[in-house]
Amino acid sequence: MKIGIIGAGFVGRSIAKLALQAGHDVMLSNSRGPQTLFSLRPMIGCQVGSADEAAEFGEVVVIAVPLSAINALPVAGIKNKHVIDAVNYYPQRDGDIAELDSGQTTTSELLARNLPTARITKAFNAIPMTQLESDGLAAGAENRRALPLAGDDEEGKNHCRRAVRRLWF
Repeated sequence: MKIGIIGAGFVGRSIAKLALQAGHDVMLSNSRGPQTLFSLRPMIGCQVGSADEAAEFGEVVVIAVPLSAINALPVAGIKNKHVIDAVNYYPQRDGDIAELDSGQTTTSELLARNLPTARITKAFNAIPMTQLESDGLAAGAENRRALPLAGDDEEGKNHCRRAVRRLWF
C-alpha cells in the first residue's frame, strides 16, 4: 500500500518507520519542504516530498500535524482518499479552541471541515509513539496491543484497520 504522511515530527516519523517495516511504500512530508527532510531519508528509508506530493502519492494519507496546521493541508490531493487522522489537540501548543474545550466538536470534525470528501479515521493518537515503535506484536501473540480506531465511515475504518494490522497492532 502507498502511504503519504503529512507531518514529519515524532508521530509522522514513527508511523513511517513502522509502515516501511511492514512493506508499505511511504512518502514523508512537512510544511518546510522536502529539502529539509533529506537528512531523515537515510535514517528512515522512505521517499520525501512536499505535502502536495505526499497527498497525491498515498492511497492512504496520514495527517500528523499540529492542529493549527490543518487549514493548510493540500485539499485537492486528498480528495476522496482514506485519511488516518493522528492529530491531537494540545491547548499549550495549539492555543485554546472554544469549540473543542466545550465539547461542541472534535479534532476529526475540524479536520473533516477542511477535507470534506476524505474518508477520515482517527488512529495513532492514543498510544505514546515510543510504545508504538516498540510494542507491536504479530497477530495471535499473547499481550498484543490494540489501537483504537474511530470514524463514521465503515469502509474507511476497515481500510485503516487493514493498514494498522500490518503494523503489528
